[in-house]
Amino acid sequence: MVSVVSIIGLNKIGLVKPQDDVSKLIVDAAGADEIKLADFDVVVVSQKIISKAEGQLVDISKIEPSKQAKSIAKRTKKDARVIELILRDSNEVIKADKEALVVRRKDGLICLNAGLDKSNVDGDTIYARLPENSDKSAARIRDGIKKLTGNDVAVIIADTYSRPHRVGQVEFTIGLAGFEPIIDYRGHNDLFGYRLHYKYVGFADEIAAAAELVMGQGVEGTPAAIVRGLSRIRRTNATGLSKKLLLGKKRDIFHHSI
Repeated sequence: MVSVVSIIGLNKIGLVKPQDDVSKLIVDAAGADEIKLADFDVVVVSQKIISKAEGQLVDISKIEPSKQAKSIAKRTKKDARVIELILRDSNEVIKADKEALVVRRKDGLICLNAGLDKSNVDGDTIYARLPENSDKSAARIRDGIKKLTGNDVAVIIADTYSRPHRVGQVEFTIGLAGFEPIIDYRGHNDLFGYRLHYKYVGFADEIAAAAELVMGQGVEGTPAAIVRGLSRIRRTNATGLSKKLLLGKKRDIFHHSI
């Protein structure tokens, strides 16, 4: 039997404003193209529109940088007000120089600039922070879609991240609801009967990266996508699922190489 996965971009969401109902925007955008959401669909949503809807836009002209921010700004050649905003979302500065500012965010994510972003944000001094709790954001969207359509979808909040030892960025999952983010093949046999010991697949990140093929990063205007036909998805109503994608210091082999 042939396996087919479909990725459907939703490009009629428009510009999102604070307090907008993202669930309704997604359902309306799908309806405008005569697309019906279905059980087991995975809806992948750009972090940016979540941040906008949740009021995570900050004007750095109103920020007074701390001494630490000013010190890091000298090393990184970045705006001290931007550094201050990054520090407010971070627990640890891992690397700070002209090449990169890498931090461990308060939610455990290790990333450049705490995920602070200027792209696709209007206003010279306006920056977008990541959602305060991306798993809760995903759960709210999932619940909202179910109320509007009756369909039990899964939801991923996706953001763009660089990868160790690789050129280019890809979409990663920073929040999700409705399915297990990892497929664990350890202990199973392969095609030739050999026992697998290391196959631990970041399924949610694979879906997020696939959705970017239609969502894009620039002027595409497609901040959400429906991924349909995933046969390996395992449903769950558990919370805090994105934590399963984080290694932590002890298991992170790249932590001390930065």
